[in-house]
Amino acid sequence: MSLETVSTNRSHGGTQGVYRHASAETGTPMTFSVFVPDHAPGAKLPVLWYLSGLTCTHANVTEKGEFREACARHGVVFIAPDTSPRGDDVPDDEAYDFGKGAGFYVDATEQPWAVNFRMRSYIERELPDLVTREFPVDMARQGITGHSMGGHGALTVALRNPGRFRSVSAFAPIVSPLACSWGDKALTGYLGPDRAAWREYDACALIADGARLSDLLVDQGTADGFLDDQLKTALLVEACEAAGQPATIRMQDGYDHSYYFISTFLPEHVAWHAERLRA
Repeated sequence: MSLETVSTNRSHGGTQGVYRHASAETGTPMTFSVFVPDHAPGAKLPVLWYLSGLTCTHANVTEKGEFREACARHGVVFIAPDTSPRGDDVPDDEAYDFGKGAGFYVDATEQPWAVNFRMRSYIERELPDLVTREFPVDMARQGITGHSMGGHGALTVALRNPGRFRSVSAFAPIVSPLACSWGDKALTGYLGPDRAAWREYDACALIADGARLSDLLVDQGTADGFLDDQLKTALLVEACEAAGQPATIRMQDGYDHSYYFISTFLPEHVAWHAERLRA
């Protein structure tokens, strides 16, 4: 896998890069961004993964997340992958909540999606292997976070991979695809009608089935128009309380689903992760 540099820019005492490579998992070119703070030669830095939401690419958080000052201050590499495969030959859907931009971080089993929509394997295996080879990262010190569909991705990736991530957080996550129309549409399309097969992609179900995190931080805006019908934060509160899963789940008064919300609290999340990612 050769790595192509799309762009690099100096920012906050570090380098913000955008990169592209040919993915074996998706069968397409994949683009992602990496911010690397300045560091001593030979040093390996902790890494924070950020998974984006529906309709987004790596660019949304890279351009609007306001994370770089905090990452530079705490010495944390910040990595933002895309949300789905891209390209003229990749199947798509007219709706915003399925197809390109809406990979839901699953490995699809249904046609025509199964060939390209392998975002679980891409995020869990292929991209980390590439990042390990190409960037100064200490993969023993990883955290993960994400927004909305990406919050769903962050929670489920971490719950399925115990011990991989020292820290896990999310912004307005879809906490239970089994219990919302976004999830019902996406998981039916990608995985088929057997809802039992969906449980490994549902944070509340994974917690109920015994998966655990060392800790969890979630921020959710009270003015988020998707809160009641799609995100259903209360279900995560109930699941964590029933299972004894440590979690700080904060309802932020007046905040919506946008990057105005995310950028307000993302530096605080970076600091929270950095504290748990110290050597």
